[in-house]
Amino acid sequence: MVAVIDYGAGNLMSVKNALDYIGAESEITADSEKIKSASHVILPGVGSFGDAMASMNAKGLTDTVKDAALSGKPFLGICLGLQLLFKSSEESEGVSGLGVLPGKIISIPQNLGLKVPHIGWNSVSVKQKDGIFKDIPNESYFYFVHSFYLDGADDRDVAGVTKYGVNIQCAVQKNNLCATQFHPEKSGKIGLKLLENFLNLEG
Repeated sequence: MVAVIDYGAGNLMSVKNALDYIGAESEITADSEKIKSASHVILPGVGSFGDAMASMNAKGLTDTVKDAALSGKPFLGICLGLQLLFKSSEESEGVSGLGVLPGKIISIPQNLGLKVPHIGWNSVSVKQKDGIFKDIPNESYFYFVHSFYLDGADDRDVAGVTKYGVNIQCAVQKNNLCATQFHPEKSGKIGLKLLENFLNLEG
């Protein structure tokens, strides 16, 4: 069973609908025991870094989510769910994230002549051809909605990179701990393929 974590912020139903479409058993839940017992865990996210962490803390889920990310079972962060895996974000100074991976979340520069937030389709240069990107062609297009991005991650963890005025580390994968800045559930067939690859990961 896939636990889609409900911590009070996130694109929950779109993720659930995508999982339903590919035939995966899933449940939207804020129950720590269900998250602990799930075979796979997804941390979605839409909104601000600070509000998300405040909501997660208020629901008493922070340790549960961190433990799930470090447990070795397949774990996928989506959009803000990627950013929350890191220690901090320029979006919410002084707010501590989960800090399970090295790297920093910084803002897309406003002086590049590009619209911020970045909304739309971008191609992804695949750096890890196994795991969530198995059998996905290099430079496939995925759907993005964000104003902040990951930089300075460990090169060994970076699974995908895109460019929007700056180089954006848009996917990470360390063993079964995975995350994407883009929305696979909104990225058509190629996004569904990535979710299927995630489901095929074994803890």
